[in-house]
Amino acid sequence: MAGRFPPRTSTPPTTRTTVRGGHTPVPTPPDAPIDLGLTLGPLRRGPADPTFRVTPDGSVWRASRTPDGPGTLRVAVRDGEVAAEAWGAGASWLLDRLPALLGAEDDPTAFVPRHKLILATHRRRPGLRLTRTGLVLESLIPTVLEQKVTATEAYATWRLLVRKYGEPAPGPAPDGMYAMPDARTWTQIPSWEWHRANVDGKRSATIVRAARVAARLEEAAHMDPPAARERLELIPGIGPWTSAETIQRSNGAPDEVTTGDLHLPGIIGWALAGDRTTDDEAMLALLAPYAGQRHRAARLVLLSGRVPPRRAPRMTPGDIAHL
Repeated sequence: MAGRFPPRTSTPPTTRTTVRGGHTPVPTPPDAPIDLGLTLGPLRRGPADPTFRVTPDGSVWRASRTPDGPGTLRVAVRDGEVAAEAWGAGASWLLDRLPALLGAEDDPTAFVPRHKLILATHRRRPGLRLTRTGLVLESLIPTVLEQKVTATEAYATWRLLVRKYGEPAPGPAPDGMYAMPDARTWTQIPSWEWHRANVDGKRSATIVRAARVAARLEEAAHMDPPAARERLELIPGIGPWTSAETIQRSNGAPDEVTTGDLHLPGIIGWALAGDRTTDDEAMLALLAPYAGQRHRAARLVLLSGRVPPRRAPRMTPGDIAHL
């Protein structure tokens, strides 16, 4: 589920004037507070993600693989104004799409809270916007890595592969930042390197199949979310869970709720109905009043912090690299 864990953020600003890329003004998101942590947090794959960094001054840095090549983007909010700079071959692409990244294409006014918990969280998190990256592969690959393993394992794998096969982020990016590998590089990673990175054959084969048709998959970023998910699910190994998690980020889809998740139904059920045994069908029934905005509703539940008490030990991480 995109944004399962609320990122640590400062209080969002209450005003805004313009968004700037260097000295070039670009359109602003809707007139409302911007919380960079809440909006961009779902793009971060763990606390040491080499493609994402938050510096002590509150700036958010992202290294992306754009259609024009690698690029580094720095976004900051100062006195209610959003300023952005970008470097590398993908700099112009990143700045052109900055408003969508910050939620300019999202319409939070379409959301009507229908539960007290969601209403309270909605009021406490006015800066939440649904980001739209316009990039499919950069969300799809780490999502595939998260299939059937713990988040800790998936994050470690992502770090290892990006640092080994990606390239240093362009510009004055913080040390240790990398842009992820291009599609061709993903297809050329040897089988033993996947093994060393703790990736089983099923997940690595799915990533390779996706990378081989990357151009067709990237077209999904411009489709309606249901059609985009259908395009992704044509690839063996990509099912509803993976497609939803990807399209939530690449397309900014407010209604694409994640199904097939190990924890999400129980969290939604516990928060809205006091039932931790909720399955996907019951979860969708609980979210039915939010048709068109079910993903936003689910995010607000997760941001509320109301989760069922743990009754079993955490899943034990595995490591096939030593087998």
